[in-house]
Amino acid sequence: MSLNLHLLRLFAAVARHQSFSRAAEALHLSQPAVSKGVRDFEAQVGSRLLERGAGGVTLTEAGALLMRHATQLFAAERAAEEDLAALRGLERGTLSIGASTTVATYQLPPLLGLFHRRHPEIELRLTSANTRAIADLLSARELDIALIEGPVEEPGIEVVPWREEEMILIAAPDHALARATAPIAAAALANEIVLVREPGSGTREVALAALESHRIVPRQILEVGSTEAIKQIVAGGLGIAIVSAAAAADQIALGKLVALSTRDFAVRRQLTRLRLPGRQPSAPAAVFEALLDQAPD
Repeated sequence: MSLNLHLLRLFAAVARHQSFSRAAEALHLSQPAVSKGVRDFEAQVGSRLLERGAGGVTLTEAGALLMRHATQLFAAERAAEEDLAALRGLERGTLSIGASTTVATYQLPPLLGLFHRRHPEIELRLTSANTRAIADLLSARELDIALIEGPVEEPGIEVVPWREEEMILIAAPDHALARATAPIAAAALANEIVLVREPGSGTREVALAALESHRIVPRQILEVGSTEAIKQIVAGGLGIAIVSAAAAADQIALGKLVALSTRDFAVRRQLTRLRLPGRQPSAPAAVFEALLDQAPD
């Protein structure tokens, strides 16, 4: 039996997005066409691959097995495309960059603008997601450049330091800790609600590690899905947070947040690049890597 690669691609998109509608949107197809394609594919392989339910779409045992092979197959396909693209140099092509959310929002924009001015013929694609998702996309060869803000240990991925970043404690201007007349002790944080990002976020890992290193157990941990939302909630008077100094700079300048002064709670984190060992970068990727090396801290 020869697998229909078009139908395999439809199945993989539904499995990856866990939704027929989101897969159809990503593939620029109608949902009925995607649904029919997956049904035809299940009939071809003779196994049910997906379970449809009110909570979304999940893989069956056969579906999970096939998805592992599909991931390897499409990664090999992209590797072949990369090798061919490298021969074209900088005359045309695409550059896919993935970055964890803080890096994508606050570190990358000047570099993207500089690259585009120098090489307007190269199409830029930027994916912003949490650290875990960026590592997975790189492993699948869906990214040329991967930049993250948190620790990651993944077999087959090389982690290369890029630059360091300061993390700060933020609070609303009228918060009790913000009104302190002297730098506060880290122990004072044990009485607070601390906002953190979702699991998989590098910012979350750094924040929780900093609290743990000072043996601080906050009164409550509140999970929030984005740094921008965390800033707005803290500015509204609920809790405090440990965030990138670059991410908080705008709200601090507007007077909506303050950076808390502490005696014994300095936090810095390492921003890193992820690479696949032995992978030859395309010409656009090599040029962008050089820009990263030259970028000031």
